[in-house]
Amino acid sequence: MSQTRNKVRIIGGDFRRRLLPFPEAEGLRPTPDRVRETLFNWLGQDLYGKNCLDLFAGSGALGFEAASRSARRVVMVEKSRKAYESLQDNRRQLQADAIDVVAGDALLYLKNSRETFDVIFLDPPYDSDLLEQALPLALARLSEEGVLYMEARQWPEALPDGAETLRRGKAGTVQYGLLGRSAG
Repeated sequence: MSQTRNKVRIIGGDFRRRLLPFPEAEGLRPTPDRVRETLFNWLGQDLYGKNCLDLFAGSGALGFEAASRSARRVVMVEKSRKAYESLQDNRRQLQADAIDVVAGDALLYLKNSRETFDVIFLDPPYDSDLLEQALPLALARLSEEGVLYMEARQWPEALPDGAETLRRGKAGTVQYGLLGRSAG
């Protein structure tokens, strides 16, 4: 196993330039630096006071990036035991007290949660139907002015009722974008 291959670099904020290791796990692929840079340009470099939810957290690239940029709270949900333990280790190493790491299934978390979030990161394994299942549940957890970041190999043909695309991009085989609540 390569020592540099399984590391993700935080690109902005308090933890900028920190390299965080993550385990080898099926379907685990951190959001590329270029895409994260675009995403945080869209969101704004400072997430001060925002509550964020990182579903299918994996390497934690998006959640750690949000915490690095002063998010009030970041909840990371991860099902893989190895990835969960790695997220906990990295949270301790960074002393990132704003982060809560939850071991569990993202769909069950969404179904059982009553909390709302200002920013939700939705980046499930590509070769699954988890995006279609999680998207309407995640949109229901968005705060009134909240935004949902979505990443997939293929952009959905239709969005759930009440959702609209705010921004969208493509990098290689990755399609990504921000969704919000549609007016009305």
